[in-house]
Amino acid sequence: MKLLLGLLFLWLLSSEGNADHLEEQGKLKALRSFQFSCEKVMLPETPSSSVHALTPADIKTVTAIGSLQRTSRSGLHHEDLLQSTGKSLLEVSVETLAALISRFNPSVLHQSPLPGTKGLTSDSQAIDLQHQAEEIVKLMKENQMMDFQNDWKLITVFFSAENPCASTQLKDCILDNLEKLKAVLDFLYKKVPKAFINLVVSAELTTSSLACQDYNNASNPDRNQCNCAGECSALDDSILRWSYQDAWEKLLKSERYDQKDDFTVVLQPSLQERNLLLRPGRDGFITTSNTQVETLEEDYTFMAVGLWNNMMEPVGRKQPYDFTKMLQVRCPSQENPYLFTYRNSNYSSSLETSNTKERSQERIYGTHVPCFDRSPSNTVPVSVHNLKPADIRVIAALGDSITAANGAASKPHDILDVLTQYRGVSWSVGGNENISTVTTLANILREFNPSLIGYSTGVGKETTDNAALNQAVAGNRAENVPAQVRRLVDRMKNDSRINLQTDWKLITLFIGGNDLCKFCKNPVRYSPENYTYNLQTALDMLQREVPRAFVNLVTVLSITSLRELHASENSTCQKLLMRFLCPCVINPKDNSSEFKKLIYFNKRYQERTRQLVESGRYDTTDDFTVVVQPFLTNVNVPKTQEGLPDSSYFAPDCFHFSQKSHSQAARALWNNMLEPLGEKTDNQQIEAEIVLKCPSAAEPFLRTYKNSNYTYPNQTQNYGSQLSCKDRSPSSPPATSVHSLKPADVKIIAALGDSLTAGTGIASDNLLDLDIQYRGLSWSIGGDESLENVTTLPNIFREFNVTIMGYSTGTGSENDSNAFLNQAVPGAQAEHLPAQARNLLRLMKTDPRIDFSADWKLITVHIGGNDLCNYCKDPNHYSAANFVRRIQETLDILHKQVPKALVSLVEVMDILPLRQLFVDTQVQCPTYMADYLCSCVLKGEENSPNVIMVREATRAYQLGVQRLVESGRYDTHENFTVIIQPFLQNLKIPLGQDGHPDVSYFSPDCFHPSQKGHSQLAKALWNALLQPVGQKADTFNFMDDIVLDCPTQNKPFLGTYKNNNHTYPPVEPTNEPIENWGSDLSCSEQMPSSHVPTSVHDLQPADIKVIGALGDSLTTAVGAKTNDLQTDWRGLSWSIGGDGTLETQTTLPNILKKFNPNLFGFSTGSSKETAGFNVAERGTTARNMSAQARDLVALMRSSSKINFQEDWKLITILIGGNDLCQYCLDKETYSVQKYVKHLQDTLDIFYEELPRVFVNMVEILEISGLRQIAASSSRCALIAKNMCPCFLNPEENTSELQEIMRVNRDFQAEALQLINSGRYEQREDFAVVMQPFFRNTLLPLDSNGKPDLSFFAADCFHFSARGYAEMAMALWNNMLEPVGEKQTYNNFTYDRSKLKCPNPEKPFLSTLRNSGFRYSDHNMEKTEPSVPYWAVIVAAVAGVLAGSLLIWLVAGRRAKRRQHKTDTEKNIKTTSL
Repeated sequence: MKLLLGLLFLWLLSSEGNADHLEEQGKLKALRSFQFSCEKVMLPETPSSSVHALTPADIKTVTAIGSLQRTSRSGLHHEDLLQSTGKSLLEVSVETLAALISRFNPSVLHQSPLPGTKGLTSDSQAIDLQHQAEEIVKLMKENQMMDFQNDWKLITVFFSAENPCASTQLKDCILDNLEKLKAVLDFLYKKVPKAFINLVVSAELTTSSLACQDYNNASNPDRNQCNCAGECSALDDSILRWSYQDAWEKLLKSERYDQKDDFTVVLQPSLQERNLLLRPGRDGFITTSNTQVETLEEDYTFMAVGLWNNMMEPVGRKQPYDFTKMLQVRCPSQENPYLFTYRNSNYSSSLETSNTKERSQERIYGTHVPCFDRSPSNTVPVSVHNLKPADIRVIAALGDSITAANGAASKPHDILDVLTQYRGVSWSVGGNENISTVTTLANILREFNPSLIGYSTGVGKETTDNAALNQAVAGNRAENVPAQVRRLVDRMKNDSRINLQTDWKLITLFIGGNDLCKFCKNPVRYSPENYTYNLQTALDMLQREVPRAFVNLVTVLSITSLRELHASENSTCQKLLMRFLCPCVINPKDNSSEFKKLIYFNKRYQERTRQLVESGRYDTTDDFTVVVQPFLTNVNVPKTQEGLPDSSYFAPDCFHFSQKSHSQAARALWNNMLEPLGEKTDNQQIEAEIVLKCPSAAEPFLRTYKNSNYTYPNQTQNYGSQLSCKDRSPSSPPATSVHSLKPADVKIIAALGDSLTAGTGIASDNLLDLDIQYRGLSWSIGGDESLENVTTLPNIFREFNVTIMGYSTGTGSENDSNAFLNQAVPGAQAEHLPAQARNLLRLMKTDPRIDFSADWKLITVHIGGNDLCNYCKDPNHYSAANFVRRIQETLDILHKQVPKALVSLVEVMDILPLRQLFVDTQVQCPTYMADYLCSCVLKGEENSPNVIMVREATRAYQLGVQRLVESGRYDTHENFTVIIQPFLQNLKIPLGQDGHPDVSYFSPDCFHPSQKGHSQLAKALWNALLQPVGQKADTFNFMDDIVLDCPTQNKPFLGTYKNNNHTYPPVEPTNEPIENWGSDLSCSEQMPSSHVPTSVHDLQPADIKVIGALGDSLTTAVGAKTNDLQTDWRGLSWSIGGDGTLETQTTLPNILKKFNPNLFGFSTGSSKETAGFNVAERGTTARNMSAQARDLVALMRSSSKINFQEDWKLITILIGGNDLCQYCLDKETYSVQKYVKHLQDTLDIFYEELPRVFVNMVEILEISGLRQIAASSSRCALIAKNMCPCFLNPEENTSELQEIMRVNRDFQAEALQLINSGRYEQREDFAVVMQPFFRNTLLPLDSNGKPDLSFFAADCFHFSARGYAEMAMALWNNMLEPVGEKQTYNNFTYDRSKLKCPNPEKPFLSTLRNSGFRYSDHNMEKTEPSVPYWAVIVAAVAGVLAGSLLIWLVAGRRAKRRQHKTDTEKNIKTTSL
């Protein structure tokens, strides 16, 4: 590429010249490096006389003129795009084309563009295109090196609209711009002989400018505009772009410029800005700053070569510019050696409107309602299941442009009018005229209740008054519906005509088309799981806030039918526009994997919608229900009598419904509402006559599950087994040796392990439910139902001993009572197994139902999958030696302390075969979750280093455990043994009849087994227990027909080494220390003040006697144990946890205990009883803080352990994350003003009621870093967005994202202003200090430059123990740093010795006053303060606003350091959070 640039940019030293010197300078060779293989040709003796036979060798002069406008939405400044320190697009295109033509004509000249066209700094400075044309013609005439009359000229005209227009003026705007272009082309046509004109339209620049432009231009004061805060949808862009393309092409197809044989204009593919912005480069992406001139010029070169290639392509076959790969320069063919024009291409425009006579369409879409009984109930019903149509008082609708009725009443071929929202004729809520002329659901209901309110009329957006309760928004997707619900509820509450509590409401929701149209661009964001989650969020809001409501949930239509309309040769549809509107549906080829994925997503949207409602979630009260109306589920495109797609049912864009379809949809929806569940139409023929049904006399109600006598189908299948064993008796006399243990002798069953044993995802039908632990269905320990329908090991044992206990039931964590002796923890690794063993031991010893000494116990242990999944990341930590040592520690605990036990140690599973599920493209598995699930195994090539490492580690794990058990270490007495069950040593993936993996054996993540898989595992485990040692199966195939074995008369016992006469050789394991996140602190000043200070400004760390904390889940330490998100690990809380010591876990209390070992108030463990003065609660927002403050004051007053009046107290507050994450859902509740008011109320309580207090107010973190974390991992994208939608849902460079980031900064700045206002400085024993270490947080990066998720919990939102330790260190250091000098970022660089010590000269906790920002009482009247009162406020607030600059500098320096490999292990990489 650099060689090519050498050719193009060093070609001439002057602004114009010829190509004679190319070969002398060696540039032709460089051109060949750009895959230019055209044969060198002899110049024609006689140049062509016709432009339609013009060859490259005929061209003598190349030039260009152009005007390209800026677009505000791209985030790219116009100066960056067209004017940089390098060459402009026009210059590069001229030089590139001339260089290419020089291969055919070495004497070709290039006339450089006019100096003023290099880049336009503003509209007012733009050189008018007409003026450019006049000047370039003048220059060519004056050029002594060319014959103006006789030389052929290649002129490229770059054109875009000069000014934006309001949507109401679009037609005039397009015509205005068309007239400007015509004037330029007319001038060239008249003045320039022998010319081939390339017309390149900047379509995307144009439409973006039209749709969303900066109107702060004094020269355009009267221009209306489209609000860039999201009002301009993809629909606007697509229609505008198509309209311009249509206008240009019709102009040229009119042959206006083909009347002379020596002149033509050819429309080349439009220049799309996104291609310039998104072309992958050496660093993965390209930005267009002035410092990247070379890259920008490369982009221009790519575009110019693409333009050349399109000149070699017939009209109609030209290709978009491709910036993603090295292009091969096309050569003229022998049969077509000329540049292609409309005439020599024999082209017929695809945009040309059909000349066939337009079919007359009936413009009245009325209906007759044949129902005689239209009366309401005698009394207003109290149950939604007794709701008659006439009882409906309010009607409303939510959705997208279908419900907004875009283009519903547009005239044929008037595509621009599709932007008009004809809400009055909307199928589900329109109320124009009446039922005799306009059929809509609202007009049907008005025949039953003329007083119906809420329907929309006329045209306009959802914000207009006439939109009423039609709050559908064009372009919206499922993720936008909760915001629609919020607006709808607000409108209903503010409408004086509506009694929200007593009026019955009918709400229709139809959404999903836009999700499917975009799903291929971001399969995670538009996954069926996220689609359903967003529906659930919206419906939950309605259920919670709207009483007396019947909700129609219309299933998303089978959108693939659009492809038939697009493919029809007889259709008048504008196919280019359809591709713009819905690329993920229209573009995939038939039978392609993309098309199959579309069908899968479409079906899953429908299935999951049904499953959501059939869960019964919305049938918990009598005044609310959601009913799925499925009439569009299997809909086909309507056909004519000839069997061809009938476009009369569609708006002019062939995407939206015409009023004809709206009428039919209204009829079909009405009929669906009256059809009982289980009998609803799901394949409505839109072209068929639809006669309105009437409520029956027997059931005059809108049909619900209840009044339909409908039972939701059971989602679970039967996975029971048969046991044919005849002898099921226990030993007689009772067994005294583990080697003579019969199944019926086992009285206690238990299990240890990871997510497999915890039951993760067993009965899940979607990815969002994967955090549910179905312990009652677990293969080795579940006890739900019985063996007849659930196959688990306990259920098999219960056939021998019905009184067996210890098994788990239902769902929940290991801490729930129903988990019983199932102590497995999802995500657990071998290092966590000893703790599980100790918990199990405690439970067995303390449960009164268990005779610990006398009862025989069967304990199943299975671990190792997570160790292998992480092996490649840290081979030392997950070494075989460490793995075996941790297994040994666990077994030693059991061996030493558990009498009468057989430990069934299931060998480490060979998980490598699971790769098949993620490699086979025919399997619909979430490959985007591979990194989260098991990156070392599921990612990379088959023989990649990581895979090889895991393969070797698996075998090493297995051999190591075998040696440990075979050592005889656990066979020292008759009442205990450990038996290895090796059947998972070789795993076989189940295959379907098509030869592809059968995912029915797995949960939706394709990693954890489903109940079907668990049933097979349970059978295999049971059989393994009975098999003799040395003869056990070492292979497991999910698809095997496994028959449950029975004990035999000769071998009635569970198999052990002894009852099979098996001998083991010994081996010794190794040891290795365990890591922790503690710190070292050795400060010389650790003593308290010589006397108890009376001033907070003289407070030393050792003076602190009491510690407390307020906040949310960060302060309750959710996620401190990475994979457990259900527990509040308060003992590990950064600001108040006191578990362990500083050497093992860094927390603020553990630091303070070094100064005062008698510190009181810190939390320990995970229960409320040991929470101490940690009153934080998960999920809380700022409005909960005053209640927490009162609770804390009450706890301190009532505590007998402290001296309430005399003891110094340290209280830490961190709140606001949940406020920010929910801001977009309720901007009033979570406004900046309310946030600060809640903080003030909280601090006022402490100020008025607590003596001797130092308050740490931790500044709210810069939470936008969540976007980087979510982007780094599909798992994080899926999970974190549900926790913080307002930060993660907005797309980049949108006004929504800019707004929430601004609110984040305002939270910081306004809170700081409150703290430093002087409000809390009148007491000598009280201080509030802002600790700003979170202001500009740096996101930790791993060695690959990606966010280091070891600092975060499994939900990618909370911190892990490692992250909390970093917070504690940063907070402590902030407390010692003077105000004004505090570190305002946390760089997450782990270092045991980075804790600071108090300054010997000023060993106090820093306050405003002792930092020099306030004066003392002693010199208040005598001296002026050294720093003005307001300085700290101004400086600190400015710090918040300027923080991004600081982080840019720090991150920039770190980015440079990243190139060096000399970083120490302590320097963990970071990026700006």
